[in-house]
This record gives sequence, C-alpha cells and structure tokens, in this order.
Amino acid sequence: MAPAPSSTSSTITLNINGEKRTLSVDHRTTLLDALRERLDLTGTKKGCDQGQCGACTVLLDGRRSVSCLQLAVAAQGREITTIEGVAEGERLHPVQQAFLDLDGYQCGYCTPGQICSAVAVIEEHAAGWPSAVTDDVRPEAGPPPLTADEIRERMSGNLCRCGAYVSIVEAVARAAEAQVAEEAAA
Repeated sequence: MAPAPSSTSSTITLNINGEKRTLSVDHRTTLLDALRERLDLTGTKKGCDQGQCGACTVLLDGRRSVSCLQLAVAAQGREITTIEGVAEGERLHPVQQAFLDLDGYQCGYCTPGQICSAVAVIEEHAAGWPSAVTDDVRPEAGPPPLTADEIRERMSGNLCRCGAYVSIVEAVARAAEAQVAEEAAA
C-alpha cells in the first residue's frame, strides 16, 4: 500500500509586530503574501516578487529579509517586524521621521522597504559589521564612519524607481545620528 500523501498546508503562528497571529497557509505561501493577503498588513509592498527590488523588506529577528523569498512556514517562531511595527506607538521611529523631514520618498511605493532596511543598516553599522566599501574590516577597528558611500552600499538592495536616493542617504545618516544622540542621552 502506498503511503498517504502529505498535507500541503499547515497552521502556523507568526509573531508579527509583537502580536501572535495564527493562520492556515499552503506550504508554498511566501511571507509577503501571508502578510498582505491573509493578515491585511499591506504596508509591505510587492515589487518584483523575485527578491531584487527590496520593496518587500521586513525585519526577521532584527535582520533584513525580502519577504517575497521567505516562506511563511519558515518564519514561524521568529520575530517579524513590518513597517506597521517600526514606530513606537504614535512616536515615529527616527528613520521614519528622517524620511519625512528630508523627503526620502517620492511616490512612496518603495518607502516601507527602504525604512525597514535603513533600521537594520543602522543596527548593523553600530554593531561594527563591515560592508563592501569599508576600508578597515578588522573587528578592533570598530564601526567605520557612516559615510554616504557606506550608506549607499548598505542600502543597495533597495531600489527606488523615482530616484530619491540623495534624500534617502541623507535620511539614513540623520537617523543614525539621532540614534547615537539618543543612546548617549540615556
């Protein structure tokens, strides 16, 4: 007798923006589709659906992830932060505020992914992670200066068809400065 076919769906619980959400998904469902189509978290955008544009970037355990390439079932047990969860209540995250203040957006379609990436970029930089343009990659050298070239390289996985890159780089730099000042004041 042949074995019974395995199920093609599972009930999963995702921890999204600090809230547990349970849903049944086909095993092939991407995290992006689960967020947008099943959980009505439409801030995360579907751009290329191939992991190349960054419009769907979310944070998984604080690290950037293009949600169009992440299966929803594989995200179970991980902390997922979408653009809807970046702010602290009514207070905008410093990256969000900098994007508003410096017009780091035009049409706004890529902005949620840009902001999620920028949040992670600032954390990665503060932790001393080098990029492809970092001159001194020795751990004892500490974080390199967060120059415009560093920001451009670190944000290079996020495309903006409108070309708001100059303002995006300025916004990331300002948000990083605000975070350093906030940590120094604490």
